[in-house]
Amino acid sequence: MPYVTAEEALRVIQSGNRVFVHGSATTPVHMLDKLAEQAPRLRDVELVSISMYGDLEIVKPQYHSHFHFNSLFVSGAIRQAVNEGRADYVPVFLSEIPELFKRNILPLDVAIVQVSKPDRHGYCSLGTSVDIGRSAVDTAKHVIAQINPQVPRTHGDGIIHISKFDAMVWHEAPLIEVPFGENAGEAELKIGQRIAELIDDRATLQMGIGNIPDAVLRSLTNHKDLGVHTEMFSDGLIDLIEKGVVTNRYKKIHPGKTVSGFALGTRRLYDFVDDNPSTVFLDIDYVNDPSVIRRNDRVHAINSAIEVDLTGQVCADSIGTYQFSGVGGQMDFMRGAAVSKNGKPIIALTSRTAKGVPRIVPTLKPGAGVVTTRAHVHYIVTEFGVAYLFGKNLRQRAQALIDIAHPDDREMLEKAVLDRFKSWE
Repeated sequence: MPYVTAEEALRVIQSGNRVFVHGSATTPVHMLDKLAEQAPRLRDVELVSISMYGDLEIVKPQYHSHFHFNSLFVSGAIRQAVNEGRADYVPVFLSEIPELFKRNILPLDVAIVQVSKPDRHGYCSLGTSVDIGRSAVDTAKHVIAQINPQVPRTHGDGIIHISKFDAMVWHEAPLIEVPFGENAGEAELKIGQRIAELIDDRATLQMGIGNIPDAVLRSLTNHKDLGVHTEMFSDGLIDLIEKGVVTNRYKKIHPGKTVSGFALGTRRLYDFVDDNPSTVFLDIDYVNDPSVIRRNDRVHAINSAIEVDLTGQVCADSIGTYQFSGVGGQMDFMRGAAVSKNGKPIIALTSRTAKGVPRIVPTLKPGAGVVTTRAHVHYIVTEFGVAYLFGKNLRQRAQALIDIAHPDDREMLEKAVLDRFKSWE
């Protein structure tokens, strides 16, 4: 199949179409910029995506009547548009997003993906983002591929023959890099150490995104025979793999393999996963399925939160009504770890924000979204300690959470408990 220009390939998109856009490190910024140039001929094109990265021209207000993001996860690139009402957000478990495509709840007219260059057999790879991209390619009526030789060829479900593409555009550009962990402070590092103490040898890990998960990884150098089955893979795992801390030896499924849905980090990470048979990137409806997750013993899932109330409700995607991120895969893995033999679902957060705002609170902010319910919560960790909430009543939960709150917030929280429960202790 001959290569065509981006302008030619994008001509298939018509007004009113629903278009899937590949995300994370493989966000096709070049193709989106070229699509923005075609705004005069298009109206009401719906763009469906998860995490978008890069400086995206197409998100600017002047394109609102032409292109509208209907996002399945809110990342920095479109956060302002969502909160200004120029884009929308769909709350959904990451594991269930492929079903939206397969069951024609969100039928796709076009999918735009960024892939590795074809091998000698004509096969490309979805690279660092197989996640929901595999299902999008399988279900879209038309598939446009940006061929980029800087996209790594990863093993797993992301292998696609060029015959699947309706158009191929050659454009070489560096993948988007996000250096997680560089801004980790004393509190995050302390949390990392506390969580590391909870992690058993031979555990299978799932790590979320951010400074705290990276701090956990830094604290695991003395562990033995850890495994990885995670939705997201970052730089912090590389040293543990190379030092033999992560061996995947004792996993029940995919032994010897690091399993992930996508990778996001630096060029070092993208080079590490390139043609590396010890890492496999699989469809997210498999990776994040709790019934799959539980098949491994000792699944330890570590995820972050924005705030937690005194009953254990976890808000992880919004600040009041301000949409900050999304449901993502937190609940998939919190539940999967909970029902795994000797598993540990862990929520981690600093006791206060950088501006000194309490994050363990009497009640969530009005409009805040509950991502992980209080019935699903087991461990909550701050820099001041670990609260184990499973099996505890509301009064006992409140006490456990006050014990790990910032010391200057504890009197306020105790008063809130007294007002709510009419007695203390």
